[in-house]
Amino acid sequence: MSEIILMSDTRVAAVPVRECGEPLIDIRRGGPLLVDLRKQSDSDAFFYLREGVLERLRRAHALLPTGLRFLVVEGYRPPELQRRYFEKYATRLRAEQPGWSDEQIRSAASRFVSPPEIAPHSAGAAVDLTLVDADGRELDMGTPMNATPEESAGACYTDAAGISEQARAHRAILRRALTAAGLVNYPTEWWHWSFGDRYWALVTGAASACYGPGRQDAGE
Repeated sequence: MSEIILMSDTRVAAVPVRECGEPLIDIRRGGPLLVDLRKQSDSDAFFYLREGVLERLRRAHALLPTGLRFLVVEGYRPPELQRRYFEKYATRLRAEQPGWSDEQIRSAASRFVSPPEIAPHSAGAAVDLTLVDADGRELDMGTPMNATPEESAGACYTDAAGISEQARAHRAILRRALTAAGLVNYPTEWWHWSFGDRYWALVTGAASACYGPGRQDAGE
């Protein structure tokens, strides 16, 4: 698909979910992945992913050039937290754009935070990550992770123009490895990749998603 399909698109919500029952797995249990603590809270929910997603993420990691590693910032996100994120951002947009309709606010908000009812993070199907070098230093990706479209003037979009050639090359490395492992990118966020959720199913043409809303204690 060449067009940018937003999470708020009705085609995403229309994808059926046939839950496969895979557990959520703690990504800190061995393996090559680095975990960033910038979003650590009282819960360690962010450190979990569905088993199949984690397997593919490890596969993608093995495809990176020598000396580079993934730094995982966020995996699973509890539904109630997803709802708070979405409502907070929608409220901000409503204040900045008082003339917009509710549908315009919902659409614009979904560029950065998925509507809670279909959120890939809440299914344990999505991961936010970046690249680091052998010393753990983050590479230049063109914007900080989680930069909003407003803050970055659209540079957070994966294929954004106006970023440096170095940043573009780093995004290409990220894309090649993760795509080869079967994950798909949300094109308004270079850092967001998923497998098995409704958005993944729509983009890949799968008949259904295999992951619905997950529970953190499923893998414990």
